[in-house]
Amino acid sequence: MTAPGPLPVVLAGARGHGRWHLANIRRLQEDGLVRLAGVCELTPLTEDEYGGRPPEQSADFGALLESTGARIAVVCTPIHTHTDLALAAARRGVHLLLEKPPAPSYAEYRRMADGVAAAGTACQIGFQSLGSHAVPAIRALVADGAIGRPTGVGGAGAWVRPEDYFRRAPWAGRRRLDGVDVIDGALTNPLAHAVATALALAGSTRAEDVTGIETELLRANDIESDDTSCVRVTTAQGRPVTVAATLCAERADDPYVLVHGTSGRITFWYKQDRVLVQRAGHGPEELHFGRTDLLENLVDHLVTGAPLLVTPDGTGAFMKVVEAVRRAPDPAPLPDGAWHRVPGENRRVVPGVDGLVAAAADTLSLYSELGAPWASPARQTAPGTGSAPGSAQRSAPPPAQPSAPHPPKEVNTR
Repeated sequence: MTAPGPLPVVLAGARGHGRWHLANIRRLQEDGLVRLAGVCELTPLTEDEYGGRPPEQSADFGALLESTGARIAVVCTPIHTHTDLALAAARRGVHLLLEKPPAPSYAEYRRMADGVAAAGTACQIGFQSLGSHAVPAIRALVADGAIGRPTGVGGAGAWVRPEDYFRRAPWAGRRRLDGVDVIDGALTNPLAHAVATALALAGSTRAEDVTGIETELLRANDIESDDTSCVRVTTAQGRPVTVAATLCAERADDPYVLVHGTSGRITFWYKQDRVLVQRAGHGPEELHFGRTDLLENLVDHLVTGAPLLVTPDGTGAFMKVVEAVRRAPDPAPLPDGAWHRVPGENRRVVPGVDGLVAAAADTLSLYSELGAPWASPARQTAPGTGSAPGSAQRSAPPPAQPSAPHPPKEVNTR
């Protein structure tokens, strides 16, 4: 454990989503928990960008860790750089908050996780939704039989993104860059929380919890990666986890995870920490929860020994999904008639996809099984990291669950 006092932190990647981390570090700095000691960027932040005089800056991550005496590194850089930066920190005894997805392939994930473990440093993976107090509360409700026997978990993410979103960085919308895996895509990056949270509520977070994966990867935008996709994970428990996602929705909604049972279901809007319990013999019950910040939890772990909320091994099942997406054929372009541009908004929309995303979470079915005319039958991937994609036929779609009405959707104004 580390002695109490503000722990020096280096932030790698302070632009884009890194701005959120910068604000969060400042919040914890005001609470006396950390001190921002350095920022690693290829182009230094200006005073206007930082909002004052920045701390020490360098494009050399390792040198910055050494010169600042950092105890924690927050890594929010392009996906394909995560493993090398994580190992650079671990070699110097620096603990990590590593942004999701932790790596672009299962092999790179294992190299990172094994290297961090060998160095004896702590590593938290940045799935912020797993810091929600709703997660253990839902698990307890399911364990207590609140919705009967659990039958599966669905996830739905219907977002809108302009075409400029895929040009915000050289790696955006790419599966590979300069011969290196990136695997940016709806399921693996922007809506990765839906996948990870669904797996967590299914009690299937470790790599060995996954026995099979089916993917349907498509794209309306002129990109390499998927922007409209779904995945069904077969778990060792025998209960499916199906997540459908799109960045081409007709309107933006808050993503949610839906836990199905034989006598009810539980809906979790993970960005809001809000839960709706619907079960036989009871009226609907809405619950609101707090959330533990993952950097704050990492500090608590180093100071008091509190358990980490999102360890590398606890994201192994998610990384099996990333690997299945990586090994799948490149996403198929949707035919021209399957999408259109929104006038004045510079974005592409797939008509009807909002309903398909919701139906997939409702019935644990894939797009092709729901009759989407543009969806090809799923690609089934063997669970092993080195085996070729399986040639077995897809399993029949599970029965729709349950009979309770679908919860109302809410507009995401972010």
